[in-house]
Order: sequence, then structure tokens, then C-alpha cells
Amino acid sequence: MTITRIGHKGADALVPGNTVASFEKAVEVGVDLIEFDVLWLDNGRPEAPPEGRSPLVVAHDWHAAAANPRLTLDDALAAFTRAPLDRVAINLDVKLPGREEELVDSVRRHGLIERTTISTMELSTVRRIGELEPAMGRGWTVPRVTRDWTAKSYMKPVVLAGVAAMRRRLPGEVRRKLPELGVQSVWAFQGIVTPRLIEATVEAGVALNVWTVDAAAGIARFREMGVSGICSNDPRLLQPGPAPA
Repeated sequence: MTITRIGHKGADALVPGNTVASFEKAVEVGVDLIEFDVLWLDNGRPEAPPEGRSPLVVAHDWHAAAANPRLTLDDALAAFTRAPLDRVAINLDVKLPGREEELVDSVRRHGLIERTTISTMELSTVRRIGELEPAMGRGWTVPRVTRDWTAKSYMKPVVLAGVAAMRRRLPGEVRRKLPELGVQSVWAFQGIVTPRLIEATVEAGVALNVWTVDAAAGIARFREMGVSGICSNDPRLLQPGPAPA
């Protein structure tokens, strides 16, 4: 089955992600869409004075955003207007709510509205982007998490129980919320994707993109299940033919 090949942060397993070099590597390997993260420095909160507020930056968290050198959203979008990045679509994974007007303005300035979608766990951002720019595709990222609990071994039983509960509950929640949200896609953590969730998104007429899958066996399984897109740190795994050694 044909899927949308999505490079996570570009090609983070091959070249450090959320960089232009990583985006270019993903295009070299072969992707349809590059997903990268957008937030701001700690002094970039919406309530901060505009004259002292940090720009929107391409980073996964505040620790990464504070590192130097950092890539601004404007510089990243400018890179996608030039070869070789001018031939792929973009998804902005918006980490924090509150600066949607600036984000949309930046995408507009670079003439990328038609090539750009956003995905986020923040429902307020989903709704606000829809108001500001209906032509920009929107995605709902699930589940809503504030940190990577899988990194803590002592939390494993709690995490597994939470994932099991989410797998049972999410299809019904998706059916209820999708009509009101008006999104074009659901971006789901791989551990919560089930046939019932796929059925719910198909019935709603929205795409289901799975994140972040870095094992060939997992990619084959999700292809067989019929998801719309797969996001991977190693886009070589998304290509037809044998997996890379």
C-alpha cells in the first residue's frame, strides 16, 4: 500500500534533526513530507513584550531551543523555497499555543500556505489556525503528553496501563471530536494505533499518520494495517525494497 513518507525532524537518525542539513538529507533519501518542531525560547511567551520576545524557532523543547546555533522558523521556511527542499510538503509540529498569528504570517510571507500543514496536541491552536487561515491543513496530535515518560524505566507499568486505556478510549473520542475540529489528519503515537482507530479516521475522511516508527517490522505492520502516513527518523526505512543494513 502507498503511504505518505514523512521524515521526522528531517532525517534525525542520519543527520541531527530540526536542521536544514537534516531536511536536505531526508529529500535525498526520499520523502513526501518533512515534519519539524516549532516553539520559542522561554522569553517568547505570548504575554512577553513584543520588542523583547524571542522568535519562533525550530526545536523540540526549550532545552534544544536554547542551544546555539538555533534555526528560526523564518530561516527554515526560506530554505523550503529553494532547491532541493522546494519539492516536498511541510508539517509544522506546534508545541505551544499562543503565537498562531505569527506562525501563519511567516508561512504566508514565504508563499508556503498550500504546501504547509500544522499538527499539534493543542486544540486551541488547531481552532485558531482554522480561523486565521482555512487553506492551511490542520492535524490533531494524540495523545496529549507533556514529557517522554517512556524514558523512565520505573514508569513503564504506568505507561503501559495508560497506553492500553488510550487504545480502548481513543477511537470513540476521535469520532466525537473530529466533526467539531475540522482537521484533515490525526497524528497518532504508534503505541495507540489500532484497527478501530483506523476505522474511525476512515469513516471521518481524515488521514491517519503514525509517529515515530524506526523499525522495519513496525513500518511493514502499519502499511498492512492501512494507515495513511508513517513518520520515521530514518526515512530509508520508508522506501520500497529491502530495509537498510
